[in-house]
Amino acid sequence: TLASASSSSDSDTVAFGLDTTSPHHQTTSAIHFNRTLVHNLSGNNMQSNGAGQGQDSELSCLNSAQNGESSSAGGTHSNGLLASTNIGNSVGTNNGAGPGSGTSAASTASGSGLEVGSMKKKKRLSQADEDVIRLIGQHLHGLGLNQTVDLLMQESGCRLEHTSATKFRNHVMEGEWDKAENDLNELRALMHSPNAIVRMKFLLLQQKYLEYLEDGKVLEALQVLRGELTPLKYNTDRIHVLSGYLMCSHAEDLRAKAEWEGKGTNSRCRLLDKLQTYLPPSVMLPPRRLQTLLRQAVELQRDRCLYHNTKLDSSLDSVSLLLDHVCSRKQFPCYTQQILTEHCNEVWFCKFSNDGTKLATGSKDTTVIIWQVDPVSTTFILTTFHQLKLLRTLEGHAYGVSYLAWSPDDAYLIACGPDDCSELWLWNIQTGELRTKMSQSHEDSLTSVAWNPDGKRFVTGGQRGQFYQCDLDGNLLDSWEGVRVQCLWCLGDGRTVLASDTHQRIRGYNFEDLTDRNIVQEDHPIMSFTVSKNGRLALLNVATQGVHLWDLQDRVLVRKYQGVTQGFYTIHSCFGGHNEDFIASGSEDHKVYIWHRRSELPIAELTGHTRTVNCVSWNPAIPGLMASASDDGTVRVWGPAPFLDTQENCSNMDS
Repeated sequence: TLASASSSSDSDTVAFGLDTTSPHHQTTSAIHFNRTLVHNLSGNNMQSNGAGQGQDSELSCLNSAQNGESSSAGGTHSNGLLASTNIGNSVGTNNGAGPGSGTSAASTASGSGLEVGSMKKKKRLSQADEDVIRLIGQHLHGLGLNQTVDLLMQESGCRLEHTSATKFRNHVMEGEWDKAENDLNELRALMHSPNAIVRMKFLLLQQKYLEYLEDGKVLEALQVLRGELTPLKYNTDRIHVLSGYLMCSHAEDLRAKAEWEGKGTNSRCRLLDKLQTYLPPSVMLPPRRLQTLLRQAVELQRDRCLYHNTKLDSSLDSVSLLLDHVCSRKQFPCYTQQILTEHCNEVWFCKFSNDGTKLATGSKDTTVIIWQVDPVSTTFILTTFHQLKLLRTLEGHAYGVSYLAWSPDDAYLIACGPDDCSELWLWNIQTGELRTKMSQSHEDSLTSVAWNPDGKRFVTGGQRGQFYQCDLDGNLLDSWEGVRVQCLWCLGDGRTVLASDTHQRIRGYNFEDLTDRNIVQEDHPIMSFTVSKNGRLALLNVATQGVHLWDLQDRVLVRKYQGVTQGFYTIHSCFGGHNEDFIASGSEDHKVYIWHRRSELPIAELTGHTRTVNCVSWNPAIPGLMASASDDGTVRVWGPAPFLDTQENCSNMDS
């Protein structure tokens, strides 16, 4: 921003701090002379009226031009920057460059609010502009660029914070507690809540009390406690706690018990952060307000990104603020990385262990195969992926395996069969030995199972009316008569068991007090369901309808996901990705569908299977790893795109 031209080339060059006698500045001086000549020819001569008396507002920017008053700030800033004009406001600087270089200022038309010649009427800063300037100033102040802040406030006519707030800040940081208390009286009129003063005074006196104790001034600390804190009649429980610190034998003991950093800049900065929350932002900005706004913007962009599947980092250092957040579809697990073909018949179920290190697959071929997930990604022909290797095969399930459930500690795995299977197998995964083969009656149908969170009990049942709770040895602990179970799930409270039944509903059963209640009611058969980790949401595969998302707490249908083909086959869907933001399901049209939890339309359709996809499982520890089981006899492992260009088998859908 250039200083206003004066009526002569000498004054113009002086305003820029140029020495016209120097040969290095002759060309520059000529440019300034030509600039002045143009102004003279245009009738835009500006006359200096000396250094005008500057004004400043307590809370917002100055607009002195409107009142016909001249605003200037003489002198050179300590950071070496010269004060310059901004949006039509001229500020001169005395740098001792020569005669006539004392001060200069833009003149204004007397009483009209209009500036002479081509100088346009000063544009009034909007409230948004003022806020941005204050936010930038606060951030620069936090970086220690105080001279830059002074220059910014001077040029803009804004004030970073109220003068009383500035005094209050300085007195707090210097530990001058009596003066800080007096400052509160000045701030009282600027505060919206009358009770805030008491809270702020309590925080000040608490810091004062702790610092006295740390310095060994027990009598002074006791006087603060009895004569200043107690009369406030505020937070008496905290006062009792503070009184206990009098018994601390040394400073380290005090800091540990009080969870306090000790006397100094850090604890006083934290105190200021707490105090600022009680002050209106027009008086003192909330701490690190610009960083907070930027962090919120980054989090919002991540939240709106349909393919964001990495851990959320709240630090701004991990992102660029110069670009919008965009996740590539190729980073998403929708490319086949491995095809497992060891099963010799339809694969009905697959499930990753809770720690993500293993995958269990159950098949019509009567076997369960346990796969080890390599925790370190493997690079092969420029393709990086997590290799799955066959760990062991569990045999002897005469009816086939249609459902699997890992124990909470992944030490055991329970396998169930189809409708005509009355047996249940409990395997020790570490040894590969069968611990329990349970069968209460040959007429039973044990098709579903769920572990209690304690890992010592499980519930099982089927569509013939069996509903049992058993221990690890298969001993019957409790039973519920007449419940035709389709699918089971134990909630985290350790008491409630969710069961979908043949009445197109999900009910909650409590085996302790033998009570039950209706939670979900659908209009069509519920073929399967799963529950989110926090126990709040349930994902249902509903016959002829597709995938439905229910809120179990509010008992409302949240969303119906489109695209999937769901008839009367039992298809298992799952939550997945970081924070379980995604949903995946198999389909009778041979595809795997993926949705963002808040979007009804699929964001990806995975092709490759040649028959119905019965089950999908998302690795809970590796967000970019997913598996699907199909009637084509294969298990496909899905991951991000390879580095080399290959035939893409992920059809992406924009929602």
